[in-house]
Amino acid sequence: MDMEKDKKTKITIEATVEAPAKTVWKLWTTPEDIIKWNSASDDWHTTRAENNLRKGGKFVSRMEAKDGSMGFDLSGVYDVVIPNTRIAYTLEDDRKVDIHFEDNGEETHITQTFEAESENPVDMQRDGWQAILNNFKKYAQEH
Repeated sequence: MDMEKDKKTKITIEATVEAPAKTVWKLWTTPEDIIKWNSASDDWHTTRAENNLRKGGKFVSRMEAKDGSMGFDLSGVYDVVIPNTRIAYTLEDDRKVDIHFEDNGEETHITQTFEAESENPVDMQRDGWQAILNNFKKYAQEH
């Protein structure tokens, strides 16, 4: 079996949020908050979020274009949940995502690494995920 063929490209994005890790964690993981920040652009939104935040627990976010033209479920299963520190999960298409929350007192540094999918250019994927992370940062700093 060719291991190189199975090796997925990993993309890392980062942001520093001016809020303590406990606050960042709550806003990142609570469905009522997720639907308010989980979009890459103003013409998309998350209409529904479910989150069973534990190892083996499932999550789903329904992401839709505001004009109703497109939509999809982003879903997966948690592999690691360490409150205020780390979340790792496997998406439905078997890609891995790993998120670290580094508590620096009044601010939290978020590092998110994800395996790229093969349909869209890596830069587009990085920009999209970074846009969502930036949207989260803006939301968290307003709360």
